[in-house]
Amino acid sequence: MIIATRDRAGLLRACLARLAHQSAAGRFEVVVVDNGSSDDTAAAIGEAQPLAHGLFVGEPNRGKARNAGIAAARGNIIIFCDDDTLAPEGFVAAHLAAQGAATDRVVSGPIVNIARAADMRPPTAANYSNAFFCTCNVSVPKASLEAVGGFDEAFDLYGWEDTDVGVRLRAHGLKRVFAWEAVIYHIKPPESQAFGRRIALAQEKGTMAARFVRKSPTWPVRLATGAYTANFVRAALMGSTPLRALYRRLAGTGSAPQGAIQVWARESLADAAYIDALRAALVRDAH
Repeated sequence: MIIATRDRAGLLRACLARLAHQSAAGRFEVVVVDNGSSDDTAAAIGEAQPLAHGLFVGEPNRGKARNAGIAAARGNIIIFCDDDTLAPEGFVAAHLAAQGAATDRVVSGPIVNIARAADMRPPTAANYSNAFFCTCNVSVPKASLEAVGGFDEAFDLYGWEDTDVGVRLRAHGLKRVFAWEAVIYHIKPPESQAFGRRIALAQEKGTMAARFVRKSPTWPVRLATGAYTANFVRAALMGSTPLRALYRRLAGTGSAPQGAIQVWARESLADAAYIDALRAALVRDAH
């Protein structure tokens, strides 16, 4: 199992504590790649030994971190999860069972967003996802990752690096299996992401979307990233100057949104920031 982490020692401790009580104990290892942390992440990893082994990548590049983890992993199957997840005791066993003896499977499972550990509940149909490869909850043979070149480290900002791997794995002949038993819980408290950070991530994701389109200029990639004419027209209408002013008035400044209107306003501003960054990067790439 590989976990890339940066400056979230508290969440990492909770994640590793859950992994220490898996029904598949003794059948897996955890490689935690410290992606340039400045907090006590190293101590959190040390506390989890011998279950977890730590690596340090001295820059915030998640692709480079995950590639380092892949190189260090000793197992035949790689399971990815995030540092802000909580795995039920059967999580690893469910991935291994779904992989079986096959060599051509990408296995994913439900990702249930919760505000705190006490909210863990069984997944529902709403937690099904068509995503081919999402590093919050996915497993794949190590040999397949190596065959497609692992993560593209040119995706040096937030967004799309795992989707890019999925495109290459699919082209390599891998098939997706969705295992309901391989559920994981993603900690997303309302106050966890400041509004300014949400906008910054949207801008980074838009910039990386342009890189993804340049690398794989196919219709599925354009549709996934929103890099097509109809979406730009929609964004121009919904992100006009008067409407953006309205969104800003409604969005507020608190860390946690209050009510559906404020959520809508913030999401509208994040969408506008994403499209602005995407368009700007596409223009730069064309020159």
